[in-house]
Amino acid sequence: MKMRVVVMLAAFFSLHASFAPAQELPRKVPNVELLDLDGKPALLPHWGEKNLMIFYVDPDRHKQNEDFTIEMEENHRASGDNLYGFGVMNLADAPMIPNGMARSMAKKRTAKNGATVLADQAHVLSTAWDLGDCNNRFVLMLVSKEGELVFLRKGVLSEADKEAFYETIEHYR
Repeated sequence: MKMRVVVMLAAFFSLHASFAPAQELPRKVPNVELLDLDGKPALLPHWGEKNLMIFYVDPDRHKQNEDFTIEMEENHRASGDNLYGFGVMNLADAPMIPNGMARSMAKKRTAKNGATVLADQAHVLSTAWDLGDCNNRFVLMLVSKEGELVFLRKGVLSEADKEAFYETIEHYR
């Protein structure tokens, strides 16, 4: 009985830790080199020039929070001259999807919508920014032009998460 309680508590705390940010916010983060959709090295766009809204997405869960991203496009609450939004595919956590195929599919889609998408094939971003476990999670981040991570949420966004994002982004548009 005691062992079962210990195992259940350990599982709870490890699950809770995987959803919580690894460190307090805001915190300084470095620019990182990822890959563009042609497989060439690329730094994060507009680093130090604009505030960055970043969608770090596991391709296995690319539709997680789709309602939120559609809503954002329609209501323009997350747009402004000082803000640049783009996506990063977390390919390291999608081993069943070949990296080249994922980049190729994203390239076709971005040719239509003009979006910027980069690829992270080795947890470069999540490691450099100490994001913790991002597997099977949509990660929404906001980085100020000073290089501070000021907003971070992982997984399915609650209404409170969405409202917190909109409140935060008001200062960075």
